[in-house]
Amino acid sequence: MAYLNKVFLIGNLTRDPELRVTPKGTAICQFGIAVNRQFKDESGATRDETTFVDIEAWGKQGELVSKYLTKGSLAMVEGRLKLDQWEDKTSGQKRSKIKVVLDNVQFLSTRGAGGGGGGAAAAPAEGVDQTTPERHAPPPRSGAAKPPAAENLDEDVPF
Repeated sequence: MAYLNKVFLIGNLTRDPELRVTPKGTAICQFGIAVNRQFKDESGATRDETTFVDIEAWGKQGELVSKYLTKGSLAMVEGRLKLDQWEDKTSGQKRSKIKVVLDNVQFLSTRGAGGGGGGAAAAPAEGVDQTTPERHAPPPRSGAAKPPAAENLDEDVPF
């Protein structure tokens, strides 16, 4: 029998990431993400549904999330579901919560946009995989089309 535990989410951070370090020195970052869904109800009206998901990022990934993402930043999260169970100390009741343990993250906000914390802490360019700290411009494509010269532009284009 085959098993699969994989989650892909795109949404905005609901709070600034909180970075902690375990006694052994491993970084752990916790944050929340809001994922929106639009649908039409029985009457045909468009409705919005928001789901709030807690995310846990370990190691270097956690450090990068803490450094580059802020509340409101748009990100794609790839990970796995994990069920936490514990007993409430005050009431003695058994509690449980499902969260996502992050495997990979892509920062989708551009600098100065989408991040609630301003440009300095906002994420790099859209669609850039930021799972490693190195940022390099992509190499120029060979044979890429050059933009047309200004004198060759047709000003009568209707759009």
